[in-house]
Amino acid sequence: MSVNILVVDDSIPMRSVIIRTIKSSGFGAASFVEANNGKEALDKMKDDWLDLVVTDYNMPEMDGMTLIQEMKKDSIFKEIPVLVVTTEGSQEKIEEFIEKGASGYIKKPFTPELIRQKLTEILGEMEEDEGFSDDSDDDLDF
Repeated sequence: MSVNILVVDDSIPMRSVIIRTIKSSGFGAASFVEANNGKEALDKMKDDWLDLVVTDYNMPEMDGMTLIQEMKKDSIFKEIPVLVVTTEGSQEKIEEFIEKGASGYIKKPFTPELIRQKLTEILGEMEEDEGFSDDSDDDLDF
């Protein structure tokens, strides 16, 4: 099973870094959706099936903490796991993110290995091509 990931960060280059890092980690990602802030992320969630949200904390219009709080109010969005990726590293903030409903936390900068480890903790082990089968259906009897 490959996952659909929403990457939320007000920095276009940082969104690109996060996406490239997830891809290079070998974790199975089917597609990526991008948003500039929490408000835009909530709008994108209405249009796309998502399995995970990766969000920054400090963003204009709606920060990552508020995004998590708004997601937890929605009957569908509250089940989507959230990984916070930010420069905010105080123990108090980390605890607050987890208390508000974040599934995990990574401090910038990060490595592909760390991203894979956190995604595996949140979603389970997935390989890049997991779920794809090239077996023919010749033996199937319909």
